[in-house]
Amino acid sequence: MTLIRYIFLIFTSMVTAQSQIELTPLKASMLEADQIIAVDNFETIYYIKGNILYKKSIDQPTINYSNVQLGFPTTVNTFNPLKINVFYQDFNTVIILDNRLAEIFKIDFNTKQPYKNVSHIATGYDNTLWIFNQDLQQLELYDYKTDKVRATTLPIQSRVIQLTSDYNYCWMLTENFLYQYTYFGSLIAKLPNKGYTSFAVDNENIILKTATEFFYKSKKDENISTIEMPKLLINQFLLTNETLYIYDSEKLQTYQLKIN
Repeated sequence: MTLIRYIFLIFTSMVTAQSQIELTPLKASMLEADQIIAVDNFETIYYIKGNILYKKSIDQPTINYSNVQLGFPTTVNTFNPLKINVFYQDFNTVIILDNRLAEIFKIDFNTKQPYKNVSHIATGYDNTLWIFNQDLQQLELYDYKTDKVRATTLPIQSRVIQLTSDYNYCWMLTENFLYQYTYFGSLIAKLPNKGYTSFAVDNENIILKTATEFFYKSKKDENISTIEMPKLLINQFLLTNETLYIYDSEKLQTYQLKIN
């Protein structure tokens, strides 16, 4: 019986690891943008065209924000719509916006002591940002109201590709690993980078992209499933709940993830 049970467990593991997730097309809409930032639960779209950040709602006029002095945003995080952070890496500066895209705070890391050379940022809880300090090669949870670092991680030995977070966790994709940290800066997961070039997270579920394939990892287990993707030009992708958004520079395609 022990041998039979062992064989059954191996077979079950193989089937689970090789499972595929299908996509159900929902709709497509035309959109002219250089970069899609986010689509929230109310289908509000945040995107960049030129050096301007736009917020396009279904039932309200489209509003925008730009900063002539700082130029083109490097990244924008809208996880907290009341404290949107816009990062200008060339100027080592972050602008915090409210839900009307009005400036409420400016963080110039060039003026901080000690000096911080920041390459990536993401939203933290309360008045904090996750920042990657290039000089120290470490992730820091920075409180911009008190100008204090609340938490730090151990130094990273490979190039950082992407940084994403929610209130509870921060994920950092490097050339070697995908790291997951708690808001205290404790490492709780470390996934080998098997050619992943970007990822999207929602409710702790992760979609990972390589040059040719997409994968899905549920927060409930460690298995990684292949996503059966349509033959599309994919410039960007976003994940909101179990909805996948794919942008091809002209149309924003919406798909429902069919998760077994």
